Amino acid sequence: MRARALGAVAPQVERYRRDPSQPGGPLGAALLALDKPPGISSHGVVLRVRRALRLRAVGHLGTLDPNASGLLLCALGPCTRAAQVWQGGDKTYRGTLVLGVVTDSQDLWGRVLERRPAAVDEHAVRAAAAEFVGERQQVPPMVSALRRGGRRLYELARRGQEVERAPRGVRVDRFEVESVEAGRVTFTVRCSPGTYVRTLAHDLGQALGCGAALESLRRLRSEPFGLERALAGDELLRLPAAEIVARCGYTLRESLAHLPALDLGRDSIAEIGLGAAPAVEAGALALGAGPLSVVFRGPDGWIAALGELVPGDGRVLARPHLVFPWAVREGRA
Repeated sequence: MRARALGAVAPQVERYRRDPSQPGGPLGAALLALDKPPGISSHGVVLRVRRALRLRAVGHLGTLDPNASGLLLCALGPCTRAAQVWQGGDKTYRGTLVLGVVTDSQDLWGRVLERRPAAVDEHAVRAAAAEFVGERQQVPPMVSALRRGGRRLYELARRGQEVERAPRGVRVDRFEVESVEAGRVTFTVRCSPGTYVRTLAHDLGQALGCGAALESLRRLRSEPFGLERALAGDELLRLPAAEIVARCGYTLRESLAHLPALDLGRDSIAEIGLGAAPAVEAGALALGAGPLSVVFRGPDGWIAALGELVPGDGRVLARPHLVFPWAVREGRA
């Protein structure tokens, strides 16, 4: 069985080596790092990428509101299936909020519900922000993309409906107030994925007793990626595909460099290509770390699959959970 599998996998591996467009979409890119401008939705950026690269399989990793700007990662081709790997990193944002106003959307684009005097000094703002650092429960805003009864919350909000939302745990590692001037607060936040910065702004205003609404927001990092190689979103409309990828593309190996990797022999990789779990030498790698916790690499370092290491009958097994198409034997359903 191993010989038959290896014979079937080999042609795909050779195509991978000759043609770097095999893994992860056009020209070898797995991810694109884009600097989304305000005024366009995250899905709108995806449509631009599809048009620019002539590729249907594109997905964004972590929604940015239309009025927000900054880092938006897009997965390409088969790498869209690995989106979960890149969505779990901490986020860093820089933003501004306005004191003395409360809106139904928790930002300045919503309907104003209340205006209050904002007679608070910088020391009070800094002290209140410091209380938000750590783990806390947060109620998602009605303008979020969470689903309730099959509908997005923001869709319900547009129809004037408000539903009860269960609080969920988030973590704030840093809430640094940079300046307070004329009722406007500039701040930087580093937080866990799934944290709503607009809600942090709203809750900070409530803690200060004057209310607050988010005025602007820019995502600086989505670990382990930053804006260093990000391409301005409007440049997608005028640059050729090769230049887009050269300037802001991350190869699959670069994109997965934050995960531990296990190098496997040809026979083991052939089994991985069939979805089997070969016995391996795990070394210092942890067992049972999660379904997409380990990168399985072939003899020359090419990436075949993502999976986990699990115990089995006194051995350690490499169990694949996501096998990339170039590692799957031809003709397999």
